[in-house]
Amino acid sequence: MKWTLQQLQIAKHKPFIFDETIDLSDLKEQNAEVRNVSPIRVQGELTYSGQLLTFHMHITGELTLPCSRTLVDVLFPIDLQVTEQFRPENAYHISQEEKEEAIVIEGDTVDLTPAIKEYILLEIPLQVYAEDQVNPEAPPSGNGWEIITEEDQEKRIDPRLADLAKFFDDKK
Repeated sequence: MKWTLQQLQIAKHKPFIFDETIDLSDLKEQNAEVRNVSPIRVQGELTYSGQLLTFHMHITGELTLPCSRTLVDVLFPIDLQVTEQFRPENAYHISQEEKEEAIVIEGDTVDLTPAIKEYILLEIPLQVYAEDQVNPEAPPSGNGWEIITEEDQEKRIDPRLADLAKFFDDKK
């Protein structure tokens, strides 16, 4: 998603609206948790404020991430509303705060792709869980562990305390 500054000059006089679908499959190399990336749709509008270019974007798509419990694939939807600002390197009439927050335009092109990647990577949660509790791909038990439900947990007696449960039965 690159545009030259000359192409973006149109936004000073009429709205510059964009709607593109981009391939960000290289996110898999930047984050090992990402197994697959659907095509990412970026819709938005550019507004000029003096020399400051402000992109208002709606980013949608899906990532395939591993379930934290079972490692099966989980589709994680991406639906972001973001605003990104760019400024020329020699910008004047821009406040110090805007200068610090805005990305400096290098050369004569504006590239939104790195900013979009950054927003998507920041959206990835630390843990993702599959919707269904019992997954046919997940093994029910392993070496020293097993999957139990909350009902099973309530019924189960800790083997270390099993003799205490008999204590009250013997008093009768």
